Amino acid sequence: MRSLDRRLMLTTTIGGAAALAIAPALAQTQAPATAPANTEWPTYGADLNSTRYMPLDQINESNFNKLEVAWTFKTENLGGRPEYILQCTPLLIQGRLYATAGSRRDVVCLDAGTGELLWMHRMDEGRRATNAPRQLSGRGVSYWSDGANERILYVTIGYRLVSLDAKTGLIDESFGDKGIVDLKTQIDQNLDPETADIGLHTAPLVVNDTIVIGAAHTAGNTPKIIRNARGYVRGFDVKTGRRKWIFHTIPHKGEFGYDTWAPGTAEMAGNTGAWAQMSADPELGLVYFGVEMPTGDQMGFYRPGNNLFAESIVAVDIETGLRKWHYQMIHHGLWDYDVPCAPILCDIPHNGRIVKAIAQPTKQSFIYVLDRATGKPVWPIPEKKVIPGDVPGEWYSPTQPFPSKPPAFDKQGITRDDLIDWTPELRKKAEEVASHYVMAPMYTAPIMAKKGGP
Repeated sequence: MRSLDRRLMLTTTIGGAAALAIAPALAQTQAPATAPANTEWPTYGADLNSTRYMPLDQINESNFNKLEVAWTFKTENLGGRPEYILQCTPLLIQGRLYATAGSRRDVVCLDAGTGELLWMHRMDEGRRATNAPRQLSGRGVSYWSDGANERILYVTIGYRLVSLDAKTGLIDESFGDKGIVDLKTQIDQNLDPETADIGLHTAPLVVNDTIVIGAAHTAGNTPKIIRNARGYVRGFDVKTGRRKWIFHTIPHKGEFGYDTWAPGTAEMAGNTGAWAQMSADPELGLVYFGVEMPTGDQMGFYRPGNNLFAESIVAVDIETGLRKWHYQMIHHGLWDYDVPCAPILCDIPHNGRIVKAIAQPTKQSFIYVLDRATGKPVWPIPEKKVIPGDVPGEWYSPTQPFPSKPPAFDKQGITRDDLIDWTPELRKKAEEVASHYVMAPMYTAPIMAKKGGP
C-alpha cells in the first residue's frame, strides 16, 4: 500500500448517488517516502476535542483550482437503492479509509492512495432496518487499537453495535453476541426489536476502552406518540461489548433532575436522545454530549417544568457514566433547538489564565462557552425574560439563558425590517403575507392560530 500525502474531499455524482473521491496535490509535487505523522484522521471530528482541524498545507488557496480527481468510489450499488445523501466523514488510518456507505449502511475499507476496495461488511436487517428512524449510510465509523488489535465499530440502521477486525473486515466474535450488541436491549426500558422508534446515524465515540453510544428518533416536529422510546446514553466495553453504564437523559425517580418535571410527567415523556457527535477529555476523564428535546418539539403542555436533561450539555465520567456537571441551554424547549453537533474542546486565555473550555454551537446561533471541568460559564450567561405564548394548558419558562460572549453568529428572531423591499410592490406583498404570522424576538413561544392571522 503506497503512502498518502493528500487531502480528502467528499463529492456527489450528478446522478445523485454518493461517492467518495480523493484529489491529489499538484502533479509536480513529489510525495515523500512516508506520509507525515499528522495526516491521519482517526475520529469523526479529527480528534476527541472535535476540532475538525488538521495542520496540512500541501493544498492551499494558490493551487486549489489545479486539483484533479485521482479516483472515485461510487456507492450506488451498496443497498437496495442509490444513496442520495452522504454525511459520512471517512477515517484515514495507516493509508486506509474506513467509511459507512450506501443506503444499507455497509462498511467499506479502501486503499486511500488508489481507491481500491480492500474489504466490505454488510448486514441485512429486514423489517428492523425498514422501520428504523434514521436511514441511509449515517456519519461513519469509529476506530480502536491497543497496539496489537485493531477494531472498526459502527451502529447499523437497525440500532446494533458491531465490532469488526480493521484489517480484514471480519466480525470480532469475542465482542457481544458473536460480534454484535443489540442496542434495543440493556437500555432500562422495554423496546420492540422491530418497531421501536430509536436508532442512531452518528459514529460511536471511543475513549480509552469505552464506547459511548447515544440515540436518535424520528426527525420532525410531531411525534406519533408522547410515550416514545427514550434516548439514554450508554458506555460499553470495547473488548467485550459489556454494558459499563447508562445515563438516563430523563431522570428516574430519585435521580438528580427528576424534580424539574411535574409529578408523573418524567415517566410519560420520550426522546431526549443524544443524536449528535460527542467529545471527550481523557485527562479529565469526561465525555461531553448534547441532549435533544423530549417528545413534542413545539408542545410541552404534558411536561410542565424545565425538563432536565433536555437541551443541555452533560459531562459524565468515562468509566462510570456518573454526571459530573450539566448546563441547560434552553428551559422547557418549544422550538426544536436540539444540540446539532459535537461541542468543541479548546484551551483559551481568560483573565490572565488558560481555561480548559468547551464551546457548544447551537441552532439558535449562540455558542455557549463553559469551563469543561466545572460546567461554569466562562463569560456571563444571564437569564432574560422571554415572551410567553397563549396555548391553553401550556407551561412556559419565564426566562432563557442568553450568552454575553461571543456574539451570535447568525440572525436571531425576525422583525418587519427584515422583509424584502426591492420594489414597493414586493414590499407590500411581503407585509401582506407576514401579517398572518407573529414577527418577534427569539424564544417567542408558539401561539394559537387564528383565522386571518395572529
